[in-house]
Amino acid sequence: MTTLHPHKDDHGQPVKLTSPSTPSDLSAWADASRHATAIPQSPMPAMLNGIAVMSWQDPPNDNAGWERLSASSDFSEPAFKAFTGKKTSSGVVVVEPDGRIWVVSPSNQFGGYTNTFPKGTLSPGEKLSLRANAIKETFEETGLKIELTGFLADSDRSTSTTRYYLGRRVGGNPADMGWETQAVHLVPRALLPAVANHKNDQVILAGLA
Repeated sequence: MTTLHPHKDDHGQPVKLTSPSTPSDLSAWADASRHATAIPQSPMPAMLNGIAVMSWQDPPNDNAGWERLSASSDFSEPAFKAFTGKKTSSGVVVVEPDGRIWVVSPSNQFGGYTNTFPKGTLSPGEKLSLRANAIKETFEETGLKIELTGFLADSDRSTSTTRYYLGRRVGGNPADMGWETQAVHLVPRALLPAVANHKNDQVILAGLA
């Protein structure tokens, strides 16, 4: 079955999902032992772990806005060292109060990932910090409004060197995921190695452990 993602890509073209994901029933979101799944525009509970699940009405629309959000993050991190010839990117491992972790399914397994953690590449010459980029990319891929809480790990991936932060959800709705994502999951830590099992994510799993 092929279906269209409700959001068009960056060139205004429709995105065909050749193997669309299936949402979980609503009861899974309230049970910390269960794997819960949202797909674009799927129903969501009104609250999750005491935080409202609702669309972010006024996300930043420029780099300065994303930088202002990242400025509230108060933690230290090591110097970033990009590998020669590789792109620079940043992402976030978002942890819920119930211990579960947010994971994305890239549309049509882009990049060879069935599931992974939200991240995005900095465009050449783009004047955006790693922290601000991580917050921005997480929103675009998951629909979540997050705050960064700390440094997690640097990952030497196939085409990029990626800095990962830890974060927490403070708002947003995963059903608002952008076109790059066909499903957003909330996964118990015990199940995480089986869900986010790409070789490039092993350093992330090790950092969480």
